[in-house]
Amino acid sequence: MYPKPGLPNEGLVMSMRRAIIAAATVAVAGALMLTAGCTPDSPSAGGTAPSTNGIGPITFATGKDDAGFFETLIGPWNKAHPNERVTLLLLPEAENGQLAQLTANLQAGSSVYDVIDMDVIWTAEFASAGWILPLESSMFQVKDFLHPAVATATYDGHLWAVPYYSNADLLYYRKDILDKAGEPPPKTLAQLQELAQTVAPRYGLQGYATQLAPYEGLTVNFADALQSAGGSFLSANGTVTVDSAQALAGLDFLVDGVRDGWISKDSLGYEEESSWADFESGKLLFLNNWPFIYSQASQPGAANKVYGKVGVAPLPGLDGTGSSSLGGANLAVSAFSKHQRTALAFIQYLTSLPEERQLLIDSGFPPVWTSLYSDPAMVRLFPYLPMVKQAILNAQPRPSIIDYDQASLAISSAVYQALTLTKTPQQALSEMSGQLTQIIRDG
Repeated sequence: MYPKPGLPNEGLVMSMRRAIIAAATVAVAGALMLTAGCTPDSPSAGGTAPSTNGIGPITFATGKDDAGFFETLIGPWNKAHPNERVTLLLLPEAENGQLAQLTANLQAGSSVYDVIDMDVIWTAEFASAGWILPLESSMFQVKDFLHPAVATATYDGHLWAVPYYSNADLLYYRKDILDKAGEPPPKTLAQLQELAQTVAPRYGLQGYATQLAPYEGLTVNFADALQSAGGSFLSANGTVTVDSAQALAGLDFLVDGVRDGWISKDSLGYEEESSWADFESGKLLFLNNWPFIYSQASQPGAANKVYGKVGVAPLPGLDGTGSSSLGGANLAVSAFSKHQRTALAFIQYLTSLPEERQLLIDSGFPPVWTSLYSDPAMVRLFPYLPMVKQAILNAQPRPSIIDYDQASLAISSAVYQALTLTKTPQQALSEMSGQLTQIIRDG
């Protein structure tokens, strides 16, 4: 946990938590306010009717890498609700594994999940399949949330989940090295390439790294390059637009960098934590990664060779600031949950302002409450918050396709083949375009 200058004392924080817990319970106990005709006792909600009045113990399904700070966050709830305790149900660490496990259980109508910690890209698939409940937005503080985060929880004009944290990639760099070289952080892709090719080897470092292993992270990183070069996956009317000159420029940036060596070839096996581990060990000049890396970089330790030496900047683009893929997580209620009232009250509690503040302190995940980005105490702890807010506002969602998992597989597979020189970038984009068009048509 980080120090908390300017934050309420522990007694006051606990009092605030008790008030939030009580308010959430009262708000939900009277009636489960969902969309018209979709109450928990209604077959149209997609699941079976609760066995009681919807109040009781619940499970919270989330990735096992998040278990530590969630234990801290749910502790006060469990103390106040001995008959509505929350049990963490840990999913695989990798996002693809999480989706596979969730899908298998939800397709079977299993009630094992009550609250689901969902990647923002799953909303369309889960909502269209009837696996999660439609929500009444007035039950939550979404008017005070970042608009891009709320958009990720919306499908077909309706709210299906509650934003929990948001995300946008940032560029981390060795501030000490750029200062020695008399160079500012890059603002364009060309400047990034030049510094990676010239400054990095001068100081015995590899130039630039990002997550290019064949998993969801590769889709995200290709989206970063695609959007930062002015391209897109889909047009406003849903037509596939990925086979374009702008997309080719973005893919060429990655392919040429790996081939020429200024993008570390280790990137072809990097996921988020492994890429951070090599940056932390002092091997890299630049790293593309999520904001939680700033928190890890700010912790002294024997393994952290870059403590006090790390700078952070927006992603560079073709002619200026680039655009990240929009990330984050939303909280949804399983349509098959037997205790949906408790599930909703727990989501109200987790997404309250005090708990969002605590989430930021404990994990470094960007909150969805807009006010926290200008909170003086939070900005003292996390000076990059205003930059993160702007990066989120500039970010673009990955394609909202019902069968997103198949779409992501088509994207990452095509890009990986280009990165490993199995296919030319143009061939990869052409095949990707055809596959995405077919996936959308079949969906």
